[in-house]
Amino acid sequence: MYARTNEAPVLLLGAAHVVDLAGPLREVLEGRPLDGVAVELDAERAAALFAPDGARPRPAGAPLFARLWATIQRRLGAEIGGGVPGEEMKVAAAVARERALPVFLIDDPIRTTLVQLVRTLPFKERVLLLASAVVGLFLPSRVVAKEMDRYSESPEAYTEELRTASPTLARVLLDDRNEHMAARLAELRGRGYGRIAVVVGDAHVPGLASALRRRGVPVESISFRELRAAATAPSPRPP
Repeated sequence: MYARTNEAPVLLLGAAHVVDLAGPLREVLEGRPLDGVAVELDAERAAALFAPDGARPRPAGAPLFARLWATIQRRLGAEIGGGVPGEEMKVAAAVARERALPVFLIDDPIRTTLVQLVRTLPFKERVLLLASAVVGLFLPSRVVAKEMDRYSESPEAYTEELRTASPTLARVLLDDRNEHMAARLAELRGRGYGRIAVVVGDAHVPGLASALRRRGVPVESISFRELRAAATAPSPRPP
């Protein structure tokens, strides 16, 4: 399709940490010519995610809100999404291994990100974040499912609501990381990995796409909404 691999667009795949998208993700990753697969992980999170269950290291020193959100993700994954947090990254890595492709960890170290967040988060936003995490522990799963549907219908509006409520959180967790991930992807492209698929949380897709285009990198994206629709579509009946 492309004369050179560095002419191919970077493929961004928008995932959600509590929804099972293994089927459509695998279908996309298996059906494309690729030079590599990149995932929204750093070395520490990758080591924890890919270790056998009994051997997974327990993170020490994580802020309270980070531990709360991890608990919420596990609960919601079991109750509404049918997924396990991080499963989309494991699927991407598994397909890469099956195809003998390299896996690239493109996210910032989680501890650095959390330290930066804690240092810069104003008191009002810090209280809001902790309060929302505590509420999330007891929020009925049907309410969260409805919110996920609302996000799926209008992710841009949902992200703007986050920016209004907590601009510092949006900058540290979305904007800064998008710029850093885009820089790493552009560097990989310069090393010959042009046909690369990137699995990230869906909220990163628009900003990451913009950051890549500013660096002259063409982008193709498949949103969480599209992958979710493929995951829930009925299987065709045999003739």
